[in-house]
This record gives sequence, structure tokens and C-alpha cells, in this order.
Amino acid sequence: MFEIKEKPKMVERALLVGAYIRSEERGEAESLLEELAELVKTLGIPIVGRELVQHREVHPRHLVGSGKAAEIATLAKTLEADVLIFDNELTPSQQRNWEKLAGVLVIDRQEVILDIFAQRAQTREARLQVDLARMEYSLPRLVRAWSHLGKQGGGIGSKGEGESQLEQDKRKIRSQIDRLKRDLAEVKRRRATQRKDRKRTPVPNVAIVGYTNAGKSSLLRSLTGADVLVEDKLFATLDTTTRRISLPNNQPLLLTDTVGFVRKLPHGLVEAFNATLEEAAMSEFLLHVLDVSQPEVMEFHETTRKVLAELGADTLPTLTVFNKIDKLADPSILPHLRSRFPDAIFVSVKTRAGLDELIDRIAALASDGLETLELRIPQSRHDLIARLHREADIRHTAYEDDAVLLRARIPARLLDACRPFATTTAAKN
Repeated sequence: MFEIKEKPKMVERALLVGAYIRSEERGEAESLLEELAELVKTLGIPIVGRELVQHREVHPRHLVGSGKAAEIATLAKTLEADVLIFDNELTPSQQRNWEKLAGVLVIDRQEVILDIFAQRAQTREARLQVDLARMEYSLPRLVRAWSHLGKQGGGIGSKGEGESQLEQDKRKIRSQIDRLKRDLAEVKRRRATQRKDRKRTPVPNVAIVGYTNAGKSSLLRSLTGADVLVEDKLFATLDTTTRRISLPNNQPLLLTDTVGFVRKLPHGLVEAFNATLEEAAMSEFLLHVLDVSQPEVMEFHETTRKVLAELGADTLPTLTVFNKIDKLADPSILPHLRSRFPDAIFVSVKTRAGLDELIDRIAALASDGLETLELRIPQSRHDLIARLHREADIRHTAYEDDAVLLRARIPARLLDACRPFATTTAAKN
């Protein structure tokens, strides 16, 4: 079986390269190169240099012009780099041309992200998704793995050894891709069944979304007490985690932490992770978490919104949460953000500042559709009374003979059980 090599085990010295065309793109290119450095550090690969290149147009052979390409190749040799990592997406032929020119391994941002995902995937579902994305990415790049055999053997009308091996591996990878898609379809079917089971006793589900390393897992742990991985690394966790909490009004709620987004996320990963990210699309509303201390916070906001649009989740009610206010170097940024996002919540998961307000806002959103009823329930129905105290928002309680008088805001799942005991109906919500 064809195996994809693990880059972190092969290389020890990386030279990072970012290319841009227009001068006004320089700031974004610098930011993206810095983010690439964080991604590479996440893989544990030491960085020996960074090179930011402006070029007039996209060249099909090396992306940049031949002169600039030669300079970068020379710099790689001077720094004794054993891998060139481009922030830009490279075509398979450009990768081969660069490896021939520089004499070292050449990968791009997509391959770095794929390798991180491969390292971090824990559940079978996540591993299937990563394997599918890596196989689809590697298929057009197989030729570079067998280029050393391409000229061996063969005559007119016959295949060389390399060509034969290449075709065999392509068939193997296509077969694996088909199998992975079937397995993921089965995973998706099971997830749909699990959602149906949840809907039989419906509890509102809220998905936590946002840019990677914005503090989503920390927020989940802080709100629910869940024992989830919290690490200051990009893509610290890839698997969704769902935990149940009870809000101050006794409304139960499911909170789901999703994989973080990143600029230039490989499209294959968006598709491959659809089964995981669809938790966001199936939620009643979203918590969009942003790291307010990042200068690119608005770019991160747009990146997340674009990915949500691809998933069809951009129309869901969304509560924007600006996290890490304790790390904000310039407090004057807050008034600007508050005016632009008047409904946003500003919190610090670390110091717990703003979390009480956030919980109240979550409770208000989760309460949409609650119906207020006046109830007269026989004390013999202690099961229903106990459930109302667990899951409804009790506003008033009194006792009369052998009955309990309640005024409560009741979720839809309890209405059928409560209506026989209703005396009057108050307002909705």
C-alpha cells in the first residue's frame, strides 16, 4: 500500500517563503508568513529563515521569476535548509521544479496543515477525514515520488518501470479514496441517527466556532467543567466535543466545540471535515469566538464567516464573543469593536471576566420559543413537578390542597405533558 511520508521525521531545518504581487498585499503576506511559522512550529520543525518575495506576475515554472527562484535556492543552501515551505499554494509541477532547483524537499502551506491534522486526529472519524484529504492532495503529486524510475526500461509502445509503478499507485490511492468516502458516508449516517435520538428529547445545541487558537476549548471547559484538551497551539484538537450544561433558568443546553478555522484552509479539508463541521450547521445558534488581542482579528472574523457560508451555517443566529481581553495591549480598540459589534460579548476565559454576562445571553437565546403557563399539578405527579424544576424556568410556586400551583416558562419538549394541567396561558417567551 502506498504510504505518505511524514515530513516532521524527515526534515530539521526549514526556510519559509511567502510571495505576493501588489505592494498593498505586503502587510497581509507578512501576517500569513508569521502564521505559517506558527503552523510549522506546531509540527516541531525548526525554522532557520524566512523570505518574503514580491513578484510582478505568477510564473508557471517556479511561481516567481527564475532570478528570484535562484536567489531563494542559494539562500536555502547557505542556511543549510533541508526543506522549503511556501505559504503559497504550489502546483505539483512547481513543487517538482523547486525540488530540482534547490535539491531539498519542497512543500506548501496546504501540506503543512494536512500533516498537523494527521498528527492531531484522535477519533476514527477524524482520522478518516484526514486520510481522505491527504490522499486527494497527494494523487496529482505521485509523479515526483517515482521520477527516478521514469526513464528506465521500455521501448516504443511499452511502459517504463516507473510509469507502471506510478499507475499502480494511482489505482491504489483511487481505491483508498473510494473506500474512505464510503466509510465517511457511514459515519455521517450514524451521526444523523444520533441527532435524531437527541431530537426525541430535544435539547438546544450550540456550536462554538472560530479561528484556531481563539480559546474555544478553554471556553467550553470554563462553562461546562469538561475535561478537554487546552493547549496554546494551532489546531490543538480536531475532534468535536459536546458537553451538557444547565443554564441559570434550568434550561439544559448542549455545547459543541468544533475544529478551528485558518486562512487558506485547504478546500479538501473543508469538504473532508464536513461531517464534523456540520455540527455547526445543525445547531440552534453559534458562539463565534475571536481572539481580541490579535491584530488580524477582523480577518479571522471574515475567514470564519466564509467557511460557515460554505457549510450553509452563515444564516444561523450568532453570538459574537471577543475573548482574551486580559491580553489586549491597547484598550482603545474595545470602543471601536463595541460600536461595530453592539451585540457582542467581551470576555476573558482566563480571568472569567464577562462570563456571567455571556451565560445570561446564552440563556436568553436558548429560551426563544419558551411558553409561559400557569399550571395546577396534582402532588401525585411528583415526576412531572421534579422534571419542571430541572428543565423549566419556575417563576412562582404555591400550594393548594393536594395540588402544586406553578407559573413556569416551559420548553417545547415539555408542553404536551404540561398542557392538561394548564389553567391559563401567559405570553410566549
